[in-house]
Formats: sequence, structure tokens, C-alpha cells
Amino acid sequence: MDEEDVLSEAYVNAAMRLDYFAAHDDVPIYYKLRTILLQTICDIERRHLQAQGRDAYKELRVESCELGVDDGGSDGDVCVGELPADITSPASRVDRDERHAILRRALAAMPENDRAILVMRHFDGMGNAECAAALGLTEKAASIRYVRALEKLQQKLVEVSCFRKN
Repeated sequence: MDEEDVLSEAYVNAAMRLDYFAAHDDVPIYYKLRTILLQTICDIERRHLQAQGRDAYKELRVESCELGVDDGGSDGDVCVGELPADITSPASRVDRDERHAILRRALAAMPENDRAILVMRHFDGMGNAECAAALGLTEKAASIRYVRALEKLQQKLVEVSCFRKN
């Protein structure tokens, strides 16, 4: 699929959800469209990428231990050293989830215009010029708003958690 296919499917999904656009007048249209686009991308990914069946020709068997580490198994075919080592541990996952919750609370406590510039810059990957155009500001004003929003976010993080200024 290419970009036009994704956008056309997002437009169809948006057209089917006109009541969603009318329901919340306080939420900017940019956020509503972004939400529908992200949902569409997730649906496409589920439908096209995750639906690929298992292919026996792509499977590999670990036959020997190149690193010389034996897992103590009876057949000696599988080596612990070749298994993935970058899987997140349960403790790391809990810690990351707690930090994300703290960040969400801090962002929710911020004014809408500050939250909008931070979301656009960090979560949507938009540059300063794109943010300025989306918010109807000059690039200098958008840059100033971004720096001030970062300072306010730092203050909020200190208020709602154990984060401390350096």
C-alpha cells in the first residue's frame, strides 16, 4: 500500500464518523483527524502485515552454538546465547508504564496550547515550521511557545512525581 491508499481509507473512515466531529467542539479538528488516521493505520497494519500466515520456508532452526555456551539441555541443539537478550523484563515494563502515566498526568494538567505544541513536536514528529503553520503562528512564536511549554512541563513533572531539576 502507498500513502494515497492510506489517506483514501482514512477519508472514508472520517466520512463514516461525522458524528464524532460534531460531538466534541472543544477538541481541535487536527486531533480528531490525527486520531482517525492513526486508527486507520493500525487497522491496515493488522489487516495486511499481521495477517501473513506462517511460512515454513522462512523458519530457521538453531543447530549449533556459535558462542560456545550450552544451555544444559539434553540435545544441545539450542544455545541460550543465541536467544534474544533485549526482551523487556516485567520490572522494566512496570517502571516504563509508571513513567508514562506520570508524563500523561503532567501533560493533562497543562493548558491546551502548551500541550498542543508539545504533542505536535514530540509525538507527531512535526518540525517547528509545521507546528507554526498548524497553529497559525509565526515560526519564532511557535519556537518561543515550545520552549515555554517545555519549561512548564518540567515544572509539572516536578509537582506530580519524584522528577527533580538538575
